[in-house]
Amino acid sequence: MNSEVRYSIVIPVYNEEAVIEQTYRRLKLVMESTREPYELIFVNDGSSDRTVAIIKDFGGQDDAVKLITFSRNFGHQVAITAGMDYASGDAVVVIDADLQDPPELILEMIAKWKEGFDVVYAKRTKRKGETFFKKQTAHLFYRILKASTDLEIPTDTGDFRLLDRKVCVELKRLPEKNRYVRGLVSWVGFRQTAIEYERDERLAGESKYPLKKMIKLSLDGLTSFSFKPIKMAIYAGVILILCGLIFLAGLLFLKLSAASNVIAGWNLVMVMQLVLTGILLTMMGIIGEYIGRIYDEVRDRPLYIVGEYYGAKKKERKVKVC
Repeated sequence: MNSEVRYSIVIPVYNEEAVIEQTYRRLKLVMESTREPYELIFVNDGSSDRTVAIIKDFGGQDDAVKLITFSRNFGHQVAITAGMDYASGDAVVVIDADLQDPPELILEMIAKWKEGFDVVYAKRTKRKGETFFKKQTAHLFYRILKASTDLEIPTDTGDFRLLDRKVCVELKRLPEKNRYVRGLVSWVGFRQTAIEYERDERLAGESKYPLKKMIKLSLDGLTSFSFKPIKMAIYAGVILILCGLIFLAGLLFLKLSAASNVIAGWNLVMVMQLVLTGILLTMMGIIGEYIGRIYDEVRDRPLYIVGEYYGAKKKERKVKVC
């Protein structure tokens, strides 16, 4: 291996002052046990608390600590991407700072990587400390995504995973703006395997994925890897035309059979009009999501802007992203 760093640990952070010290200690303990060179790359996604100051304190005593601070909040998936862009290790591990994903599992990932696997992802068997609603909606999303795309995207997995250097190189070649990293990792292929674990509760702080962000992530996943939602507009149109013809035939039959008094007023027509309008507006919204993503790609704005580097050399993404 030519790289001076064997392992790069990418940790996206956003207002994690309550937990960041313990996260650092546990990661430090795990990585020191490998007895191989490593780096801890913290990506600050626009934190407004003391997260950055605390990480800089770590860096003052530990050369392995590097900090990338965005000019504003660009989102979790973009923070992961930036961390991989700056990583220089032969293997790159992505892990959140909230300690729901145990850092100790990294050693098992490394063992699998040394066996020859290029991607080792963590598959959740239990999700502790999460509401029934969040568990069920996550379960439903993964099943809908699996049914909507021909790509094999593992269910019940997050972004906690190890990637070989060559996988990161290929991911850098993918310039899309609305990123769903775990889907992109599946798309590039290579030899992949899973490690099962039980996900813990957040040690402190609040979830950085409220309902609004979960919906955004779900839409990114569906629209990035499936055209089936937009095809539904065609199917729905055909079905509505057939229903309209059947309804028209029924009206004619009732009229010719002198049973026109069966149709009472415009109630049925109004109900059908409301249903049809709702379906059409839904289909237009789906089409609009795809058009909006096309607009994002055409504008070709940078995926993120780094406001400050600390312990990390400046690198630039190819494909016009910095």
